[in-house]
Amino acid sequence: MKSVKIKSPATVANLVCGFDVLGMCLHEPYDEMEIRLLSERKVVIESTDGYPLPKDPALNTAGAPLLEILKATDEEIGFDVRIKKNIKPGSGLGSSAASASGVVVAANHLLGNRFSKEEMVQFAMFGEKVASGVKHADNVAPGIYGGITLIRCIFPLDIVSISSPPLFVTVVHPQIEVKTSDARQILRKEVLLKDAIRQWGNIAGLVTGFLKEDYDLIGRSLEDIIIEPVRSILIPGFDRVKTQCKEAGALGGGISGSGPSLFMLSKDEKTARTVEGIMKETYDQLGLDYYTYVTTLNQQGCSLINQHQHEVL
Repeated sequence: MKSVKIKSPATVANLVCGFDVLGMCLHEPYDEMEIRLLSERKVVIESTDGYPLPKDPALNTAGAPLLEILKATDEEIGFDVRIKKNIKPGSGLGSSAASASGVVVAANHLLGNRFSKEEMVQFAMFGEKVASGVKHADNVAPGIYGGITLIRCIFPLDIVSISSPPLFVTVVHPQIEVKTSDARQILRKEVLLKDAIRQWGNIAGLVTGFLKEDYDLIGRSLEDIIIEPVRSILIPGFDRVKTQCKEAGALGGGISGSGPSLFMLSKDEKTARTVEGIMKETYDQLGLDYYTYVTTLNQQGCSLINQHQHEVL
């Protein structure tokens, strides 16, 4: 039987105004995983870089989706998963989604591509429930579909792929941790109607901007008056980064997922590099360690590195 190695990329959820409904897939950073079929019904999780991952598959964002896949088959098979976590949990770059979507895409390949992309997202959402307590698809959908995706509805699941013009994405990951579950707890449970109207106008504008390849409309629509004002309090340097990056020519941006990573979109690489410099200078002055990435949209999503034949273990 087969073993596969897979690159499972980072994703940016929400895209400022589209809380839980919009997400995009990046080329960098990405997790690296190897998944092998076993001849007994079990799921084994191993960390290859020493990062402390939960061994119980039911408590692991890669393990939970695989347990659901086993429920969907009556074959005497299992999965051995080895993970190198380049996307650290709590980064806001879809770490849990990278684990969940990567193993699902790999398992589907090992099982002869029997599941649709929508079915793979449904499996992967069990990993997101482990991480945050709720099923959401704004990270796993772009991880599986690639590019930019709209989650029109969760129940029943309705995923729409959205085309877009070329975009450069600059990301800074300050080395503080913001847990998704914590970042959800501080959100208001109710919003004013006038705020909701402005927010869904921005979501519609952003989607239209992508589809019409209208950079100015994209920039005007990257506004969040509901989630960002609350969550940005958790992220040092947020206002300075956002203001100075837009002044330097970035289209706009904001919190990636639940943070603390920040992202900014630019039309060209030169601007994206200038934005990176502003991010570095900000966190150097704040005395915080950080990582930065200048990358582009990943239209493929999770991808196989190579594959080779193995006997069933």
